[in-house]
Formats: sequence, structure tokens, C-alpha cells
Amino acid sequence: MTKSPLKLRPGIAEAPIYVPGAHGDKNAAIPPAVLSANENPLGPSPKAIAAYNDANHLHRYPDGGATELRQAIADHFGLNMERIVCGAGSDELITLLIRCYVGPGDEVLQTQHGFLMYGITAKTVGATPVLAPETPDLHADIDSLLAHVTDKTRICFVANPNNPTGTYIPGSELRRLREGLRDDILLVIDAAYSEYVDAPDYADGSDLVDDSENVVMLRTFSKLFGLAALRLGWCYAPEAVVDALNRVRSPFNVNAAAQAAGIAALGDQAHIKKSLTENAEQMKRLCGALSQLGLGFAPSVCNFVLIRFKDANTAKRALAHLADQGVIIRSVAGYGLANSLRATVGTATENDRLIAGLTDFMTKA
Repeated sequence: MTKSPLKLRPGIAEAPIYVPGAHGDKNAAIPPAVLSANENPLGPSPKAIAAYNDANHLHRYPDGGATELRQAIADHFGLNMERIVCGAGSDELITLLIRCYVGPGDEVLQTQHGFLMYGITAKTVGATPVLAPETPDLHADIDSLLAHVTDKTRICFVANPNNPTGTYIPGSELRRLREGLRDDILLVIDAAYSEYVDAPDYADGSDLVDDSENVVMLRTFSKLFGLAALRLGWCYAPEAVVDALNRVRSPFNVNAAAQAAGIAALGDQAHIKKSLTENAEQMKRLCGALSQLGLGFAPSVCNFVLIRFKDANTAKRALAHLADQGVIIRSVAGYGLANSLRATVGTATENDRLIAGLTDFMTKA
């Protein structure tokens, strides 16, 4: 870190900088197949694009309370709009929750292979991230999480489904976790990929928010809705948490174009259905190809798959080989999964390139 006579708050210098998935060379003769960031390969709804383009009052501040967007979210998901807070991506809401409830000496609990930003943000406020081991098949282990609770635990983050593994736990297990936590521990259920899940025992956590005073559900427009560039997320939370978040967030934290595009995206059922159908078809095809190549993978309910190689060196070589062929996927060594790579489920053409690249690599490996 660069030296300075200024004094940083505890933890900031020790917090690593988050490294997002690479996007390759956009100016290459053949554009890369970018399968590194779990974006919707079909892009956003045409209605969302039109709403974005119509948001041309750039000299006016946006609605600081995102009122129409919160109402649209509430109507779409059957929730109480007064318990919704919008943010510049769910990343901002993670940061705000930690600012509200965590300080120096506290602990932030998460699963072993959970989203990196939970631990990174905890460090920026002087807190200690605590990782609870997952099951051998990479599912969150409720007993493990509860065993790692201490008197210093302030927040427990659980991504359901989880990134980068793609696995999920049923709603009954989330409820068991909530019942096993003290009331003064905030349970944050990160449901960024929930729209993709087609499982009868899955629950996004909104029911627990309704039943509790210490549960928050996070959601995003960056995945299924294809609005990653606009940075738009939201949470569903108890009244007291909503009040706290509104006190610490910036007064105009969600820009007007993002609000307009988000409302339009929620209203385009045809695009939502098309995106889900395409993802399911291409996921089945991609996993079939991985099986034929003899490559292991975690069972995913999301729009990405965790591909497992025999060791870390093989995974590293596969990543480089694919990049040379213009296929960009994601190293997850930083998640403690050095022998694996994460690939977004792309379009048929993008998946053709990924499968061809993996086939060529495995032939030569």
C-alpha cells in the first residue's frame, strides 16, 4: 500500500482489493466470449433499454427514495415497499449493513467459499471475517456456521444460492440457522441468483424477514435482469434496519436511469422467461459436455457452473488456454477453490467456444 502521513482507520490497509472477472480485449479482431462475471448473455430487456434512453433529465436529481422503483419491486415480488431499500448494487447494501452493525473487534461470519466482499468489507471497519467450513459437496453447513458463532459475532452472511459454487440450501435449513442464532446477530441472506432457482424446497429468505427482526434479504438487478452496468440492487429488511440504512446511505444513491430501467425490466415478463429458458437449456448442454470431457462440476442452480480440475496447476493452465482462444472465464483461487474455474452460462455460440476450448485443452492435457 502507498505510504502516506495520513492515518487510516483500523483494517483498511489490511483489506484486499476486490478483483472482478476479466473482460478481455474488446478491440480484438474476434471479440472474446466473456463468461467471467455471471452477466445475462442476452442483455437487458428492450423495454429497460428504452427506459434508460428516455431518462434524459440529467440536470435533475433522482428520487432519493426510489419510490416508484420500490413500489414496482414490491408489486413484482409481493412484498411491503416500506421494507425495501435500494442501493447502487447489492454491494453497496453489504457495505452499509456492515457500517451499521459492525465495528473494530467484531466478527463477521460467512461460509468458507462465500462471496469475497463480505470479508473484505468487514476488514475495512476493523472487524474479523470468520469462515465456516462447507460440506464436502460445497453446500453451506448450518451446524458449522452455528459452531463458529462467538460473543463477537455481529453479522452472518449466507449467499443462497452461493457464488461461486452455484449450490443452495433449502428454506428449512435457512430457518434452522435463524433459530440457532442469537437475536442480536443479523442474518443476511444474499439471494442475488434466486430468480434462476427452480427447486420446490428453495426459499429466498423473505419469509424470514417477515417473521424476524434480525434478517435481511439482498437482491440485485445485475444478473437475470441484465443491468450490471447500472449498479442496481435492493434489500428487504425489518423496519429498524430500513431506518438505519436510510440514515447512512447517500441521499441520491440510485441514479434516475437505473431506477427507470429497473422498473421497465420488472415489467418485461417475456424477456424474463426467455432469459430463464435459454439459461436452463444451455446449462444442460454445457454440463453434458463437461461430463463427456471427464470434468467434474458442482451442481448449479444459477447461471454459472464451477468446473473442477484435478489440481490447481491444471486449472491455471486451462484458464490461460481458454484466454488464448478468446474465452474468458473466472479463476476462483481467491475463494479457496484453486483447482476450479467458474464459467458463466453464455449464449449457444459462446458455449460452443467454451466447449471447443475445453475439448482442445483436455486433448492436450
